[in-house]
Amino acid sequence: MASSPTLKPFVSSLYSDPTRHCGSLLENYFPRSFQVKKELNLEEKLKLSTKQFRLNCLGHRDVDVSASVLADSVTDAQLDVNEEDPSISTLLMNFDSNFDPYGAMSTPLYQTATFKQPLATENGPYDYTRSGNPTRDVLERLLAKLEKADRAFCFTSGMAALSAVANLVGTGQEIVAGDDIYGGSDRLLSQVTPRTGVVVKRVNTSDLSEVAKVIGPKTKLVWLESPTNPRQQIADIQNCRNGSYPYGAILLVDNSIMTPVLSRPLELGADIVMHSATKFIAGHSDLMAGVLAVKGESLAKELYFLQNAVGSGLAPFDCWICLRGIKTMALRVEKQQENAQKIAEFLSSHPRVKKVNYAGLPNHLGRDLHYSQAKGAGSVLSFLTGSLALSKHIVETTKYFSITVSFGSVKSLISLPCFMSHASIPSAVREARGLTEDLVRLSVGIEDVEDLIADLDNALRTGPL
Repeated sequence: MASSPTLKPFVSSLYSDPTRHCGSLLENYFPRSFQVKKELNLEEKLKLSTKQFRLNCLGHRDVDVSASVLADSVTDAQLDVNEEDPSISTLLMNFDSNFDPYGAMSTPLYQTATFKQPLATENGPYDYTRSGNPTRDVLERLLAKLEKADRAFCFTSGMAALSAVANLVGTGQEIVAGDDIYGGSDRLLSQVTPRTGVVVKRVNTSDLSEVAKVIGPKTKLVWLESPTNPRQQIADIQNCRNGSYPYGAILLVDNSIMTPVLSRPLELGADIVMHSATKFIAGHSDLMAGVLAVKGESLAKELYFLQNAVGSGLAPFDCWICLRGIKTMALRVEKQQENAQKIAEFLSSHPRVKKVNYAGLPNHLGRDLHYSQAKGAGSVLSFLTGSLALSKHIVETTKYFSITVSFGSVKSLISLPCFMSHASIPSAVREARGLTEDLVRLSVGIEDVEDLIADLDNALRTGPL
């Protein structure tokens, strides 16, 4: 890539005498939200500025530099991010605006498997998309910032992300996991992970005394959901951290239902936060993706090694779709939660509903604990009717709720978990855990809430007695 004629005099003088343009370069090159750390001396500042400028403007030695700051070995650890953190909605709109040297408003899609290298014995910032890709880097850095993590990694699915975490546990070590969790996670822990000689212990994680009984010296990983899927039980994340800390266990929290908009488990003591980005992060039921946000460089390096070795990194196009969807996450989550609260209140007063599981209701047993570690109750809820026939009628009769196994879409969704997302769990085990066949799960979308309530009311009223 040839440099612009208008840049040549400036570039030449920059190479020969960097101090000549120091002031303007530092002021104009770096985003206003970033400041070079005070402990860097002038020479270090100049080297940093010059290197970044050369990468952005010259395409030095044919290295692919269109990822801008990402293409350099300089990381945010060498820059003092002294900005006052904006709201999440503002961050989502503005995060990637400085990553492309051409000013593209949409993050560029690097739809390539491999990258040309400058020399036979030297590698550029990227070599093979399985190991890293500029588009994926933007998404991962954004997710790390949203979760206040040291690193974040994007996987081909939520289950691929969770599988990577499970692979941190060795033969003879133990995993302590909740007994009310996503059916896919349950299948992994009950049918796959034990094949490697890992012992998996299941417990009601909303009962700290029960958790304390099973954590011990062999515990390598504590696996939480809060709220749980689908019964909306609440785990005390901070106290689970305190209980596992003496044994050096890793604390994983599946934060898919809450999103970073409502909860940041790393701030409560978690080591890893997992998201099924298929759900609220992307938000439109148009891709599959998983996320691990990690605290601690050592743990991050282990997970990156596994992601690269297994080849489970998210493809560039899926990253691009996710980047497009995530921009409206805060707006969507707010509207969906507002709708869910009204629907939960409607259902709790309906004569044909026996119980509603939703942390936003005043009678929820874990409400106070939940609001001590989250900003809202989210938009996933469940309810019991006492009759499988009635529940089946509700699911099949509603007009505006689509019958699906997922949640987190802008479109309202409905399901019978025992026959769908949690069908892989034996019925006797489900019943012992309190997951009954009449339980209906809702994922509330952004439709007009009065239409949704009328739809549910009609299904309830017309169901079998």
